[in-house]
Amino acid sequence: MAEAYIVDAVRSPVGRRGGGLSGVHPADLGAHVLRALMDRTGVDPAAVEDVIFGCVDAIGPQAGDIARTCWLAAGLPEHVPGVTVDRQCGSSQQAVHFAAQAVLSGTADLVVAGGVQNMSQIPIASAMTAAAQFGFTEGPFAGSEGWRARYGDVEVSQFAGAEQIAREWDISREQMEEFAYRSHRRAVAAIDGGLFTKEIAPLGGVSADEGPRRDTSLEKMAGLRTLVDGGRLTAAVSSQISDGSAALLIASEQAVRDHGLTPRARIHHLSARGEDPVRMLSAPIPATRHALARTGMTIDRIDAVEINEAFASVVLAWLRDIGADPDRVNPHGGAIALGHPLGATGARLMTTLLHHLERTGGRYGLQTMCEGGGQANVTIIERL
Repeated sequence: MAEAYIVDAVRSPVGRRGGGLSGVHPADLGAHVLRALMDRTGVDPAAVEDVIFGCVDAIGPQAGDIARTCWLAAGLPEHVPGVTVDRQCGSSQQAVHFAAQAVLSGTADLVVAGGVQNMSQIPIASAMTAAAQFGFTEGPFAGSEGWRARYGDVEVSQFAGAEQIAREWDISREQMEEFAYRSHRRAVAAIDGGLFTKEIAPLGGVSADEGPRRDTSLEKMAGLRTLVDGGRLTAAVSSQISDGSAALLIASEQAVRDHGLTPRARIHHLSARGEDPVRMLSAPIPATRHALARTGMTIDRIDAVEINEAFASVVLAWLRDIGADPDRVNPHGGAIALGHPLGATGARLMTTLLHHLERTGGRYGLQTMCEGGGQANVTIIERL
């Protein structure tokens, strides 16, 4: 049976909005991790068969197939192509899936997967608002007779979805704030303990993630206004707007032999599922159930989980329904503290998950994240 291996994984620090990475061109931000990946693996860049990068809001400096541009900006061989993926927040996790599928199918032996996003330069949802000059002033679903017939005219947004989850699962503001506070504490402890040092390639004087708030407290969180009147969510329980990039090298058994590589993990499972696109953010629950059923595994066999903290309600609902051990979930914090550079987050989570398994001796790691359109990817890796 064919195998797909993770040879290495590296990421930039995650910069906060307007922070140390905000002025870096997205092509250079992505190029940075590509060069680091090639240097760390020692592989001949000319042997890479494709570069698959995730990116959301691919306009302006992120347009024109940013995967290809990043590779060229890194000074790497022109004959290597690139393609950009948009599965919303799961874009670079999907990039890993596509790379692994190419290897598993036997159509490629060496593929780079990753993602890049500079949200300081290109604000979230810019791809939607950019169409206003052409007369499209509402969201992408407005005007679709098929959509309206099926889902009506209800608000479709991640914020509305996160609020709906909080209501339906009866997750209180206080529970979400306690979760967010724990995310910051875990992230600060990881930074201070040097746990991210090996996975980060410093850039432009930035060597550590800028998002975690050392001075935050439950009292400060309690003083914030909710995002909507009568709601439960505040900015404190939401992911941070960020800048960053990450990249992984995915190889076949043949490539491992030919290039003398030492794989660090094996792709054990990959899948994606969808559900209610209006509630939008709860798909990690059925997606995780599907992945566990397909593999015959139970959640207690998973040594570590990285689930994107788009909002605290998303993870708390997942924890309640899946029954995972909270101590094994986002052990070093998540996007509430570390930030969520949309197109790069999936690869960033995979990079952190791999390094955590190696430090702790864990065998299996599971990654999942909510995505626009009511979707979720699940990847299970096995440390070697």
